[in-house]
Amino acid sequence: MNPETVNKAITRRHLFRDCGVGAGKVALLSMLGERAFGARHHAPKIENVIYLFMAGAPSHLELFDYKPELVKWDGKPTPESLLKGKRFAFMDSFSKETPKLLGTRRKFEQRGKSGMWISELLPHIAGVADDLTMLHSVCSENFNHGPAKLFANTGSFRPGRPAIGSWVTYGIGSESKNLPGFVVLQSGPRGPRGGAALWGSGFLPTSYQGIPFLPAGDPILDLSTPKGVTSDEQRQTLDAIGDLNRSRFSDTGDEEIATRIGQYEMAYRMQSSGPELIDISKESKETMEKYGAQPGKASYANNCLLARRLVERGVRFVQLYHADWDHHEDISKPLDAACRDIDQATAALISDLKQRGLLEKTLVVWSGEFGRTPMGEVREKGKIGRNHHIDSFSLFMAGGGLKPGISFGASDELGFSPTDEKIELHDLHATILHLLGVDHLKLTYRYQGRDFRLTDIKGKVLQKILA
Repeated sequence: MNPETVNKAITRRHLFRDCGVGAGKVALLSMLGERAFGARHHAPKIENVIYLFMAGAPSHLELFDYKPELVKWDGKPTPESLLKGKRFAFMDSFSKETPKLLGTRRKFEQRGKSGMWISELLPHIAGVADDLTMLHSVCSENFNHGPAKLFANTGSFRPGRPAIGSWVTYGIGSESKNLPGFVVLQSGPRGPRGGAALWGSGFLPTSYQGIPFLPAGDPILDLSTPKGVTSDEQRQTLDAIGDLNRSRFSDTGDEEIATRIGQYEMAYRMQSSGPELIDISKESKETMEKYGAQPGKASYANNCLLARRLVERGVRFVQLYHADWDHHEDISKPLDAACRDIDQATAALISDLKQRGLLEKTLVVWSGEFGRTPMGEVREKGKIGRNHHIDSFSLFMAGGGLKPGISFGASDELGFSPTDEKIELHDLHATILHLLGVDHLKLTYRYQGRDFRLTDIKGKVLQKILA
């Protein structure tokens, strides 16, 4: 029999069924836990990631990228050379007249020993400036919110790709036995555009998808034992379901059945670990005040505190979404309010991690999906906002393996285009994986006949920001 015939005749499903190793594989994975998948390529600098995603795209020009020349040219028509050949969201708003440049009304100061420029809108974050690694000249590839959020979270602006947290937990697993390896927290007036696709596992097994946690009560819906069901009855039910699933897995080798077995057991363990996790009332008064957290309240501050508690318990990847940053109509009071929501708690998270010795093994990332234009946008008389801008924006990181107190990359004097090294979001992803001990070129998954990776066919590690 030639090799092609053998390959067609013996599928993976037949191998699992006929060789009788299906149940053994499940048992082995149960004993080894998620670490059975762990495959680091070099020594890691960090063990955990907290990704603070500001959904809606904060204006870097009001926060981190100080442009005195833009202030000087405030109200003047944008040079045609900057607009030629460029595409923006809502292009029809530019068709009536040339858009005018908009200089920031916010004061900037150089903060910390590093002299990092930070706006008056973020006084608490300014207080930890020397712990930050600021990136300017970051760019994206899509100027619409939904696809851009997908791109920032999955490396592709098309749905169906695994989130970065899914790639990380697939690659190196998680140290937590009683909590998921990838947890999602949300705050703000609504969820982010893109929804569950932003933290989905795509074509990876669903055991690697992000698990959304609620800020109060049961952390996950339908987690509690139904009324009238005793602990023994529940355990017997789970054992019986597990036996049926293992039998089916032995017959088919379907990885999703193995995932289902693991999810049942994880849910059972979380009935005690979950409520204990979100009970932040046991934190000290000093800690609660530091974050601005309040027990039982759905807030960004509570979620930042929960993020710290999650990484303390070994959760590998925590994604926190705060959706209130889309300021087309007004870049004044709404932006002020959004900054008040996140400033204190973000700084508290960084300083708290540092005080507890956790920052050296944790990476904190703060970013939106893209930036905002140097031109103003007038949608309502008497108000002015900024449009979407993908060519150059700012984000910051803090934590192990990075040079703290530095700014890397630069944009032109109007904040329009990079003048220094262009930083792509694939580069950010590659650098996060590198800090975790993973080579982004080697972390792949074969799907539909080709090997996929988080960074697609791009991505480079930002060596100049590494300690």
